[in-house]
Amino acid sequence: MKLTINDSWFLTLTFIININLINTEVHENGYILYCPCMGRFGNQADHFLGALGFAKGINRTLVLPHWVEYRFGEVKSIQVPFNAYFQVEPLKQYHDVVLMKDFMENEAKEIWPSERRIVFCYMTRGENESCNAKQGNPFGPFWDTFNIDFIASEFYGPLHYDVYHTNIAEKWKEKYPPKKWPVLAFTGAPASFPIQKENINLHKYLHWTSEIDNLANKFIKETLPRGSFVGIHLRNGVDWVRACEHVPKSPLLFSSPQCFGYRNEYGPTTAESCFPSKNIIIKQLRRVIRSLKDVKSIFVASDNHHMLPELRETFKELQVEKYHENNPHVDLAILGRANHFIGNCISSFSAFVKRERDVRGFPTSFWAFPPSKKSFHHDEL
Repeated sequence: MKLTINDSWFLTLTFIININLINTEVHENGYILYCPCMGRFGNQADHFLGALGFAKGINRTLVLPHWVEYRFGEVKSIQVPFNAYFQVEPLKQYHDVVLMKDFMENEAKEIWPSERRIVFCYMTRGENESCNAKQGNPFGPFWDTFNIDFIASEFYGPLHYDVYHTNIAEKWKEKYPPKKWPVLAFTGAPASFPIQKENINLHKYLHWTSEIDNLANKFIKETLPRGSFVGIHLRNGVDWVRACEHVPKSPLLFSSPQCFGYRNEYGPTTAESCFPSKNIIIKQLRRVIRSLKDVKSIFVASDNHHMLPELRETFKELQVEKYHENNPHVDLAILGRANHFIGNCISSFSAFVKRERDVRGFPTSFWAFPPSKKSFHHDEL
């Protein structure tokens, strides 16, 4: 069928109208922005899933923030676009999202001009009656990435983020209707930490980019011998040693609920689960390897000491490897593909792997969990 000039004009006009209707609907619902300003990637990922659930609950489009990274030798944090690591389209299967760059370039000038930029926080942060949204690192560098300054602060307490068990979503809508407040920009993530149980399954919408996928698959194919492999995560840096000292007084430390429950219904958090000894690591690895068929290699991800010499000495018949570059995202992708993964109960990095493996239906276990009777007795002392 041959289109006339009038037909072409009509189709073009229809397309423009439809696009405008979609944009108007998004405008009417409003947006959520936030700075992922707590911790490194594992914590930020926990917060992201919580923010995604919160955005769905109050029916606002979530602006996908840049990931905040800290690199050796850099004074300020580095902001990495969300889609450098994850695909955007799968997230849209759950809820409306938009990249921060696209929002600032295409929407902000119209609905969130510089003279209307108010930042949200639960209560005052800092010395004066303000959120002090750009005070410190990474807060300042994050908002400066898009030249965002705030003219005022809005304190939203006592509102909270649990949209699953209360009518708080309606209270957010009543207090901050999108027509008056088109953008809710938070100093930190509108989410709890550790991740709320109801948001865990949202991980199925997080899909690595083809670049990350390809790097992980290439490493497995070219470096690890054919056969099964066990992936392990060793958290043993100096900062982690200090963090583990707080276990006795912090029963819900970091991501510990993934093992011990949100009310410690599976027992008290143990020091060994936070910082397992070499003996525990070796013993548990042997047990897992015996339970699997055709194990040929061990893949190690760590923030500090990969224990390659020790593991190679103990498991002489296996190939023990780490990724050849410092790339935690590829580490995560490789661990997600292991035939079995052993992680750290307390670590949000391990929690990310656990969630991804649950989506795939792959098995996961944790160091020193369930704890031995000896561990319980030691902690009680």
